[in-house]
Amino acid sequence: MPQLRYLQVDVFAERAGGGNPLGVVFGADTWSDADMQRFAAWTNLVETTFVLAPARSEASYRLRIFTPAKEIAFAGHPTIGSAHAALEVGHVVARDGLLVQECGAGLLPIRVEGEDTARRLYVQAPAARVLRTGAHDTRLARVLEGIAPGQLPPAFVEGGRRWWVAEFATESALRAWQPDHAAIGTLARADDCLGLCVFARASRANEIDARAKAAKANGYDLVVRAFPAGVGIIEDPASGAANGLIAAYIAQGEPAGTLARGYRVSQGREIGHDATIDVRIDDARGDAGPAVWVGGRSHTIIDGAIQQRIGSK
Repeated sequence: MPQLRYLQVDVFAERAGGGNPLGVVFGADTWSDADMQRFAAWTNLVETTFVLAPARSEASYRLRIFTPAKEIAFAGHPTIGSAHAALEVGHVVARDGLLVQECGAGLLPIRVEGEDTARRLYVQAPAARVLRTGAHDTRLARVLEGIAPGQLPPAFVEGGRRWWVAEFATESALRAWQPDHAAIGTLARADDCLGLCVFARASRANEIDARAKAAKANGYDLVVRAFPAGVGIIEDPASGAANGLIAAYIAQGEPAGTLARGYRVSQGREIGHDATIDVRIDDARGDAGPAVWVGGRSHTIIDGAIQQRIGSK
């Protein structure tokens, strides 16, 4: 078997090591679904992707995304990290500052801003819609028991992925929360969704932390924690798709609010990470609702080669 290029990338991090790890494989066009799934299980990363030749002429490349257990149509950190890797190895070249990813969620534009270590990438998240609110959902109420709610009510939101989202009244309560993971798992299975993503508006005292005082651009407006029990993950350090759904929900619920045109997210500190996710919101979709762009920086940590397929003789 010829060697295949393999990169491990740290996604949504201002500094290497703070974001969400991702494995990216190039050249596996002849691999079967089972080959890809076995390799993703072996890497044991939250997601592993395969950058393939596109099937549609409009696309820069085709992307398949696998958790250790199954293939998924779309996720934010694999999208941003794979685009970073594809640019890094010269697999693609941006045209007019854009790439187009072909994946299970369709054709997704990716904005490319800057170059090399200063490069930032932003994917336009799939259009989102609220399926229902959580006012009378007993399973959700059990998970959030004792939590003071924020300004927006909990909601079940769909857009590429499906998540329950809920706002906490304070940042401190969100950061200190010790959730019932079994209850979140029950909720995820009942609604065939990823799980629960919670957020809180940043307190002014914590908006600029000690490490960011020298560079105020590293401040944040929203704190997010994501619990994707639906795919067997306890807590995710950086969640692009979930943040896209939160952003669409905020923009629809508070169209004149201070966050309705974009903001910066802090995620992952509760589990030893320090992800930074940028959200931009515009009216490009018109009647279909706001267009949400989710992005940030990525860092290549490992650049190597795959010698053989997992499980092959």
